[in-house]
Amino acid sequence: TPPHTHTPTHGSNASSRTVMSTNGTSESGCESEVRTANSTCGPDDLSVTASIVSMTGGILSNSLALFVLVKSYHRIRLKSKASFLLFASGLVVTDLLGHLVNGSLVLFIHSSHKQWEAFDPDRVLCGFFGASLVFFGLSPLLLGCTMAVERCLGVTRPLFHSTAVAPRHVKRLLGSAWSLAALVAGLPLALARPYQVQRSRSWCFFREGEPRDWLDVLLPLVFSMLGLVALLLSLVCNTLTSCALLRSKMRRRHRCRGTSYHLEMIVQLLAIMLVSCVCWGPLLVSNTAQVTLALLMMVRIATWNQILDPWVYILLRKAVLRKLYLVLHGFWSPRSHGIPIWCLT
Repeated sequence: TPPHTHTPTHGSNASSRTVMSTNGTSESGCESEVRTANSTCGPDDLSVTASIVSMTGGILSNSLALFVLVKSYHRIRLKSKASFLLFASGLVVTDLLGHLVNGSLVLFIHSSHKQWEAFDPDRVLCGFFGASLVFFGLSPLLLGCTMAVERCLGVTRPLFHSTAVAPRHVKRLLGSAWSLAALVAGLPLALARPYQVQRSRSWCFFREGEPRDWLDVLLPLVFSMLGLVALLLSLVCNTLTSCALLRSKMRRRHRCRGTSYHLEMIVQLLAIMLVSCVCWGPLLVSNTAQVTLALLMMVRIATWNQILDPWVYILLRKAVLRKLYLVLHGFWSPRSHGIPIWCLT
């Protein structure tokens, strides 16, 4: 059973659908040749355990990261750094709520023995669950892209950034990213293409099976393409920002003031982008029409994006990076007394 995550599934062969037993449970839940009547489902138990571990780890990680970001926001006095921390806090809050909402729904479904006909005959909960998966999956990608664009403007166009990116503008951009994700999540409901219970009966998402018309193809495609565009734009903006910082560093070798916080933020952005690409890239570019073990593995990998994101802000802080640089600098150049390139003082 896949954990609380989301993946567009469409175009799969109808003949490959799992036959449902008369009590409403999937026969594919426990694949064993010899099985007693009162035996438990090992894979299902493992899935519940994995969901609990993922939910707990995500909540603790994001709570700790939020504490670190709020503490840094109250200490910082630089306007551009404050804007970045607002974006980062919005991303962490989104991940935290995603673990709380989706994790709670997954545990409720398992505790109800996946009897959708009993606890959700009108598929209201299924619609909410599917929309929640889409929203909390797409929002971090859009927020990461917005943060990359904001930092690119802050480094390459500082005068424009100082006048155009005020705290009120940051809040509007956060609202716009959440609104776009909510719009995509609500499209299936608005277009009479409600989310459906997936084969494992533990989650809901886009309709699987042969598409009935172009809408069944368009809706998952919009989700995938928007996520890929966000990743691509993040890559472009972070590359431009890194090149601009390197050029500025080469021109002013002995003037590190005003660049350390830029370097700290770009390191965090590069780490966020790397995590997103590793977790989401395989799933977004894969052929989701094939329901295979490899696809389920990609779904599980995607769920780790919301767990790894907060550790970027916990570990890749200026104090931690300074200590790491001093260790590496002392190891490679024990007799060098030049000014550190990072200048995180």
